Amino acid sequence: MTPLPMRLTLIELIKQAMLSGARQVKACEAIELEVRTLQRWQSDKTKGDLRPLRLQIPVNALSKDERAQVLSVLNGAEFGHLPPGQVVPKLADQGIYLASESTMYRALRAAELLGHRRSERPAQPHAKPKGFSATAPNQLYSWDITYLPSTVRGVYFYLYAFIDIFSRKLVGWQVYERESSELASDVLYDICQREQIASQQLVLHSDNGSPMKGASMLAMLNSLGVTASLSRPAVSNDNPFSESVFKTLKYRPDYPKKPFGNLTEARLWVQRFTQWYNAEHQHSAIGFVTPSQRHAGQDRAILKQREEVYARAKAANPQRWSGATRNWEPVAIVHLNPEKNEEIGHVELKKEKLLKVA
Repeated sequence: MTPLPMRLTLIELIKQAMLSGARQVKACEAIELEVRTLQRWQSDKTKGDLRPLRLQIPVNALSKDERAQVLSVLNGAEFGHLPPGQVVPKLADQGIYLASESTMYRALRAAELLGHRRSERPAQPHAKPKGFSATAPNQLYSWDITYLPSTVRGVYFYLYAFIDIFSRKLVGWQVYERESSELASDVLYDICQREQIASQQLVLHSDNGSPMKGASMLAMLNSLGVTASLSRPAVSNDNPFSESVFKTLKYRPDYPKKPFGNLTEARLWVQRFTQWYNAEHQHSAIGFVTPSQRHAGQDRAILKQREEVYARAKAANPQRWSGATRNWEPVAIVHLNPEKNEEIGHVELKKEKLLKVA
C-alpha cells in the first residue's frame, strides 16, 4: 500500500503539471498511474493505495506446456509461413483446436516471433516527410490534381491547383484533358513569373503521383530553384491543404449537379470558384479574412480593427463578458507536417497569447 505522504506528493505533482498546461490523462500516464486511482485518492484522502500488489493471472490462461505446443505448431514446417488467421481454420479442418487466433498472436508477440511470415518482401514503412513552415506568402506551396466529371462515362477533366499554404490563396490553376508532368510544369512556371519567386525561395509540396515526379516537373523545379517535397505513398494526410481546397470546391452549393459538357465549361466554373475562394471566402484557419487579403498583407489591419471593435464593446458593457474578448490575433506561422516539438511550441504560443489577452 502506498504511504499517505507519498500518495499526497503524487497528487500534488499531477496538480502542478495540470496548472502548467498538461492534461490529467497524460500526467497520469507519465507516472504510470490510472486516472481512476487518482480520482479515488482525491475523493478519500484518508486511505492509501488500494491497488492489489499480486499479479493477477487469468484462470483460463495457457499453461507453459500449452504455450510451447502453440509456438511449435506455428513455427513448424507446415504453418511456419502462415499468419495465425490462416492457421486457425486449417487446424479446424483437421479437427484440432489449440488456441484462438488472438491467443496465438499474443504467444508470438511474447516470444518476440511476431513478424512477416511469408516469403515475399514485407511492406516497407515510409518515414513522415520533412516538416516545413511558412511565416509569409510565397514560401510554401502545395499542389495536386483532382478529377472533374465529363459527360462521357470514364472520361474526366483534370484540375491542376496550386495553393499558398500561408495565405490559403489559390495562386494558380488550370483545367486540362489529361494528367501530364509537362502541363504541370507550365502552370508552375507561370506562377513563379507572376509572383516573382526567386531561386531557393519556395518549397513546393505534393503527393507521389506521376505528374508530380515526372522528368519535366523535376527539371522545371531545378531550373526555378524550387525545393520539392513529397508525401508518403497513399497517405492523403501528408497533403492536407490541397485536399481541403478540393473538398471545399466539390461541396460548393453551385457545384454542377451534371457533368461538365466541355473543357471551356469546366474552366469557366473553376474560374468563378477561384474568384469566390480568393476574394470572398473568409477562411476560418487564417482569422476569417480572405486568402487574397492575407496574401497582400492586409489581414493584420483588418484583425486589429476587429479587436478594437470588441474592446470598445466590452468597455461599454463589461457585464456581458465573463472573460477575454474573442481572440483576433493574426496567425503568425503555418506548419506543414510539423514535428512534435513544433506542434507543442505552436500550442504554447497560442496559450501565451490567450493569457496575454486575459
